[in-house]
Amino acid sequence: MKYKNIFSGPLMGAAFLMATSAIGPGFITQTTKFTAELKASFGFVILVSVLMDIGAQLNIWRIISVSKMYAQDVANKVLPGTGYILSVLIIIGGIAFNIGNIAGAGLGLKVLTGCSVQTGAIISCIIAVIIFIFKEAGKAIDFFAKLLGLVMIALTLYVAFQSHPPMAEAVIKTFIPDTINETIILTIVGGTVGGYISFAGAHRLLEANICGQENIKQVSKSAVSAILIASLMRLILFVAALGIVWQGITLSAENPAATVFQSAAGEVGYKIFGLVLWSAAITSVVGSAFTSVTFAKLLHPAVTKKFRSIIITFIVFSTIIFLIVGQPVKVLVMAGAVNGLILPFALAIILLAVNKKNITGSYKHPVWLSIAGWVVVVAMAYMGIKAISNLFI
Repeated sequence: MKYKNIFSGPLMGAAFLMATSAIGPGFITQTTKFTAELKASFGFVILVSVLMDIGAQLNIWRIISVSKMYAQDVANKVLPGTGYILSVLIIIGGIAFNIGNIAGAGLGLKVLTGCSVQTGAIISCIIAVIIFIFKEAGKAIDFFAKLLGLVMIALTLYVAFQSHPPMAEAVIKTFIPDTINETIILTIVGGTVGGYISFAGAHRLLEANICGQENIKQVSKSAVSAILIASLMRLILFVAALGIVWQGITLSAENPAATVFQSAAGEVGYKIFGLVLWSAAITSVVGSAFTSVTFAKLLHPAVTKKFRSIIITFIVFSTIIFLIVGQPVKVLVMAGAVNGLILPFALAIILLAVNKKNITGSYKHPVWLSIAGWVVVVAMAYMGIKAISNLFI
């Protein structure tokens, strides 16, 4: 079936699923923290990351679409065994991040209602589970991601206006930065399109049966829309944080984003922070669980038959782990680093599939897009190796 309208449910739903999967508690914390470190020059990091993100996503979404196969199946056809490696990496990273997402959702509800973080986590778990109880879970995911994505952007935009940011300085430093930090670029790109996030939207479109060459233009528009939505949220949050930092206000080391929202709009701003954090966390819980379990389909045929049940189990398991051991900070930090390194590995495998007719058939992948993809692979691999080597110096 050919889809003509990018605004049709599944196409825009996939874009928002990818974007809201990226916009999690880590996304919010990193953006405010790095703005405090680089100030207006963080705009340059956002600009570079947008270009790299689009290069990665266009390649991944287009090739998965024309192949009509999940990423792990494409990987196995390119090089037998790599699909299993990719699946295991994605699933382990997905569980680690979901524990953090559940913790973030619990903290968000604590700010909003005053309940304990643990109670907030349980309530959030129940809400996420309800989404997958529906027989039409795909439509429920689309609606949920779009609704909360728009809520996050609108509320953060209000806080940005209240913080009175130095827009001229932000624009200048976006193109002429005072400093360039490669590790931060790696972290931001990895946090936007690393790990499971790269495949969230593309796999959602496969589930909705929107694939094949006849839909390639709309799939491409959906991929770019996903990056622009996530980047818009990051840009607005950057501007909001910059306004507060520019006033000389020191951000809390434990919760820098809360300082931004509260300093800009008082107690109302703090409550807005709670709602934004919860929205970011709960949508990431849904995106992480859905995408991670699509990778588990390769590991056992029962996953396909019990798809929604296993997603629910994934969410409940992550919640139980959080309630037992709390948020494992070291695990989350390691998972973040792995996410940045999974991208060049996964993207390289996908790019190698371009010329294999048993995968893409008669499809002709644009040369410029392949070049852009390999540039991202080399750049991310270089920055990843450098970041890891710096840990041992």
